[in-house]
Amino acid sequence: MNYLHNHARRNFVKVAAVGFMSLSMTFSSCTSSESDSAASEETAAGNQTQNTETSMVYVGTYADPENESIFLYQLNPETGELSRVSGFKGGANPSFLTLDEQQNYLYAVNETMDYQGQNSGAVSAFSVDQQTGNLTLLNQVASKGGAPCYISVGDDGKTVLVANYMGGNVAAFPIQENGTLAEAASVEQHEGAGPNKDRQEAAHAHYVAPGPDNRYVYAVDLGVDKIYGYRLNAEGSALEPTEPAVAFAAEPGAGPRQMAFHPNGQYAYVINELNSTMTALAYNSGNGALSEIQTLSTLPADFNGDNYPAAVRVSPNGQYLYGSNRGHNSIVVYKIDKSTGKLTHVETVSSGGDWPRDFTIDLTGNVLLVANERSNNIVSFKIDKDTGKLTATGHEAEVHKPVSLQVVPDFQ
Repeated sequence: MNYLHNHARRNFVKVAAVGFMSLSMTFSSCTSSESDSAASEETAAGNQTQNTETSMVYVGTYADPENESIFLYQLNPETGELSRVSGFKGGANPSFLTLDEQQNYLYAVNETMDYQGQNSGAVSAFSVDQQTGNLTLLNQVASKGGAPCYISVGDDGKTVLVANYMGGNVAAFPIQENGTLAEAASVEQHEGAGPNKDRQEAAHAHYVAPGPDNRYVYAVDLGVDKIYGYRLNAEGSALEPTEPAVAFAAEPGAGPRQMAFHPNGQYAYVINELNSTMTALAYNSGNGALSEIQTLSTLPADFNGDNYPAAVRVSPNGQYLYGSNRGHNSIVVYKIDKSTGKLTHVETVSSGGDWPRDFTIDLTGNVLLVANERSNNIVSFKIDKDTGKLTATGHEAEVHKPVSLQVVPDFQ
């Protein structure tokens, strides 16, 4: 097969990023705090369990700028039922979304290859009305590389971080006092290639986000099989490479895609797209280095087809790890040994659709939602908090090419 994972990228190359029309939509969010101690970690998990109120789910998609591309759903965490609230025109391919810590602003990548004549995608800033949740476009800037595919806010609260897949780089954008984005303060270009000639002909940054203790930022690059470490200069919102610059070198051809830290801050888990594995890493807070603990397959032993893992999440209570398999079309579940970080396979269940690109866990820890890009549906599963196992609720929502999911509290 010739570059199956190209998914929408060859399609959306044809879609030019365009200026946004004024948008107004309901939006709110929260972030769950991470703890360095097991006791406070369990307390936080208990607080989440007590929260049974409805929450909202925002969906980023691949879409033409003329069509609705951001969707809002209400989630019942007891039943897993999703009820559509609204759909909005979010511009070309608003695939990944994030909010600042105070939830005053929302930031999105527009995953394209052409922005105002530049070989680049875009990054958009919106204000969030705290009373109504209305979202209003503030401004838009070039992402400084083609196909931006991941976005996060730095722990300094003053910087938006973007990974440009086709650009093979990561960029940092200062957040102004009014929430708008300045042009990129720094762009860190990754160099090299990997043994997979179809997928690793050059660097392909696929993830960038802060680590667990405000010390480092990590960029995962599928093209060169590396995780890069950076320090974030809060004064200038600039990324500065750590020493050494490579925090972890994956097995050649593994194709690391995304990572997630454990709530205790001691471990990280990286899902590898090209060899269908999950790697557990130990985190050194002193120098930011990551060292391998264990690597396991994401697939059943008897599966022989093409597969491309995508997303990885740790359960809020820190007891279980989940990963998505595109091709096998499943969610793999592992139990986490909190004393060692090691994983034990629990089960692998159908994603309920085709090409599970992203998934997320709701604020209560009761429900796991899967976005199946090619079958155009979001499927909900009930989580057994004692075993980590998933049971399909029977509820799903029809959404055109869902790419990412963001669960936030109900603003009402």
